Amino acid sequence: MSDAELVLRSTRVVTPRGTRPASVAVADGTITAVLPHDAELPAGARLEDLGDDVLLPGLVDTHVHVNDPGRTEWEGFWTATRAAAAGGITTLVDMPLNSLPPTTTVDHLRVKQDVARDQAHVDVGFWGGALPGNVEDLRPLHEAGVLGFKAFLSPSGVDEFPHHTQDGLARCLAETSGFGGLLVVHAEDPHHLAAAPQHGGPRYSDFLASRPRRAEDAAIAALIAQAKRLHARVHVLHLSSGSALPLIAEARAEGVRITVETCPHYLTLTAEEVPDGACAFKCCPPIREAANQDLLWQALADGTVDCVVTDHSPCTADLKTDDFATAWGGISGLQLSLPAVWTAARGRGHGLQDVVRWMSARTAALVGLDRKGAVEPGRDADFAVFAPEETFTVDPAALQHRNRVTAYAGRTLHGVVRSTWLRGERVFADGEFTEPRGRLLTRPSAGRRPPAPERKS
Repeated sequence: MSDAELVLRSTRVVTPRGTRPASVAVADGTITAVLPHDAELPAGARLEDLGDDVLLPGLVDTHVHVNDPGRTEWEGFWTATRAAAAGGITTLVDMPLNSLPPTTTVDHLRVKQDVARDQAHVDVGFWGGALPGNVEDLRPLHEAGVLGFKAFLSPSGVDEFPHHTQDGLARCLAETSGFGGLLVVHAEDPHHLAAAPQHGGPRYSDFLASRPRRAEDAAIAALIAQAKRLHARVHVLHLSSGSALPLIAEARAEGVRITVETCPHYLTLTAEEVPDGACAFKCCPPIREAANQDLLWQALADGTVDCVVTDHSPCTADLKTDDFATAWGGISGLQLSLPAVWTAARGRGHGLQDVVRWMSARTAALVGLDRKGAVEPGRDADFAVFAPEETFTVDPAALQHRNRVTAYAGRTLHGVVRSTWLRGERVFADGEFTEPRGRLLTRPSAGRRPPAPERKS
């Protein structure tokens, strides 16, 4: 058996080659071997026998708004990373907006890193911001280690992070393609949004009509055309429109370097069940109808949609008014994303192997974190210990988020996170946390171009 300081043993270990009984050996924070369940322990190794609980690779959430510094009353690194750890997430990537300053220059990145350094309970990476007028900052940010760049094609909701015109998008893509960068895009077309009926008030049907699917579809079509013309690598954020899926599939077949994410709330909540005035459910793009949700699940199954991330976007409770037109748009999902997705996935015949692929392996690959996302030798010893058959009812008071507003309140979910491990150290177990042990991550290898997305046969 390989040398090891620690061995985690379970009858169900999810590895890239399947789920099986195994003993996972760890030394110096790295997985050194995945061995038979009954393998003999090396001298001095400590055994953690997990019984029938499932050992998963720690989840990698590449879409999190921590809002720190500047809007820490909305969240902050301390509470966000505790919520992540409680949810089996061992790596998150912070979005560049809703913090003050936004992560749009190297100096602003350093400010954010300084704030995060001593507060991170899990590992944290950073997106840079691509704004009108900061093209010259993109390469320095890339060289400083951001994992990619965020851009909006419609208003972001905060004045300090304006959206791009198509000409501005083209300039950003020309720049990022020149150094092998990744541009991740909030894809809603502002002209279609402006043309949609706008009615304030508590009715969810009015809000849904104000953010039509055609706004997403048009923006994605334009993004595909730009990426194809400029040979750029792009990623569609928080896809909610099922009618955009044929455009994406066709683009991939033509060799366009495009990947796509969706979110737990689009996969588990439906427009038909959103109560009027319940703005905990407000997000942009919006939660759509059940028939649309079926299309998203089909696209996950066939690979058109690559991954599932939270788009955790919290705010103070007072900003979640009962008026869908004026309430802050965002779902807080870090702590509940794994059980929420697992509950829906198991009901549709998917297994934990699928969930791990969508929420760990592919998200790690998206941002080039090649030590994350799998239980196999050479990877970081980041794990979630998960009891998939157990259920619990969501109590907002039990959440680690700074503001305990959740669209899942009162729902019964399958799957309990027993413990979370970061580089072989237990950082969360049974509701208790260690002191922060997370590291700040940067791009592993400057200049390495990530592979193009797999094409479906």
